[in-house]
Amino acid sequence: MTIATWPAELPKPERATWSSLLQEARLRRASDAGPAGYRRRFSNVAKVVTLSVLLDADQRARFDNFFEHDTKKGSLLFRMPDPTTDGWALRTSGGSLLLTSDDQPMLIAAMWLCTFGDQLPTETIVGIDFRKTFTVEVMP
Repeated sequence: MTIATWPAELPKPERATWSSLLQEARLRRASDAGPAGYRRRFSNVAKVVTLSVLLDADQRARFDNFFEHDTKKGSLLFRMPDPTTDGWALRTSGGSLLLTSDDQPMLIAAMWLCTFGDQLPTETIVGIDFRKTFTVEVMP
C-alpha cells in the first residue's frame, strides 16, 4: 500500500494558529493521602498538532481532493513536511550557515508520518481565500 504525500502545491501552515501537545501517556494512581501518582500507560505516544492553511480556490480544491480521495476522508496515513524544521537552513553551533560546495545553504529535510486527528478540517472564508483548520496526529 502506498502512503499518500501532502500536496507540494499547498502552502505551509500558518504560524498564528499553530499548537502542539503530546497525547496523555500516563495513568493516574489515586492515593488515600497526599498527591496523586502517575505511571506510564504507553511506551510512546503521538503528537497532536492543530494547524491551519490559507488557500486560494485552486488550492482549496487540491486540499479537498487530498482529504476525500488520497486519505479516504482522513482515515489513511500520509506523509507531510514537518513545518517546524523542513526547508530550514542548517547552521553551525556559532550560527553560521552550512553551505554546499556551490555555496548554497544546506536545508533540513524532515517528514512526518501522520493522520488527520479528531478535529477534521473546518473551513472559514477570509476575503476571497479559504482557511482550513484541522488537527493531525504525528506518529512517534
